[in-house]
Amino acid sequence: MLLFLSFAGSLALLIMAARLFSGAAERIGLALGLSTFMVGVIIVGVGTSLPELITGLFSVSQGVSQIVSGNVLGANASNLLLILGVSAVFSVLRPVYLGEAYIAIDLHFLVGSAFVLGVVMLDGMVGRVEGLCLLAVYGVYVGYLLKEGSSGRKNGEPRPALASRDLLLVGLSAVGLYFGAEWTVNSVQGLAAAMGVPPAIVAVTVLALGTTLPELVVSFTAARQGKASLAVGNILGSCVFNALVVVGAAAVYGTAKAPPELTGFALPFVVGSSLLFYLLVQDRRISSWEGMLFLLMYGLFVLEISGLA
Repeated sequence: MLLFLSFAGSLALLIMAARLFSGAAERIGLALGLSTFMVGVIIVGVGTSLPELITGLFSVSQGVSQIVSGNVLGANASNLLLILGVSAVFSVLRPVYLGEAYIAIDLHFLVGSAFVLGVVMLDGMVGRVEGLCLLAVYGVYVGYLLKEGSSGRKNGEPRPALASRDLLLVGLSAVGLYFGAEWTVNSVQGLAAAMGVPPAIVAVTVLALGTTLPELVVSFTAARQGKASLAVGNILGSCVFNALVVVGAAAVYGTAKAPPELTGFALPFVVGSSLLFYLLVQDRRISSWEGMLFLLMYGLFVLEISGLA
């Protein structure tokens, strides 16, 4: 019980620090003259996946790099199946329409990033060269988004003042990210030892669900307000970031391992789920029946990966 409370507390600190960091960084970016679109793509997009990124780097530094592989695969499964499933099932507007142009971009890169991740992770190890390739693919993704999206701030639109409070928040939240990530990785190792399972299994289930809980709450709230489509683009972008940057940065920092318990089931499941999602939403909508299918698939994923099925 004490180990679980320690894990929950460290994860809460990590998520809270990530929220504060991304919020302050967003305001600083606007104050420095960045366009709203660029702030959304780069700062907000990165901020939603900061827990996975910082935790991944710490897991590599502590010699348990299988945690980053498990966390990414589990987080992407949760994003695609659990969060989008909840958004579709509980939306007051059914079906959920994907009308934004950037969602069409994200759909293609979602499948592409899943395929590339499957290729580099299939042999059980992601080296530095492969990590650099993943980061390069993400660079192409961001460049394409910036080219196809908003070009900049409208003429005459006032620029908010740079607040010293935001600079202080960035510094304090960075400290929170550091200690939150360190304590989370230590807690995952402790939970794995106490439960007698590999750390990768704890990462792909408990840790991944914990890091995506804020997105689940936000998506559920948006669905009940009839704004579920607004959350879809952020979720798809988060999946792309996890697959390319989280794994890529961890591999560049130090080799990222993907043990057989992940490459045997979780990896092909996530790649297959990405392809299925892409095929099902070719009509640019997610029905409540498709949402229920996603939820059932996520339940099957958790049961199988935890050995309960």
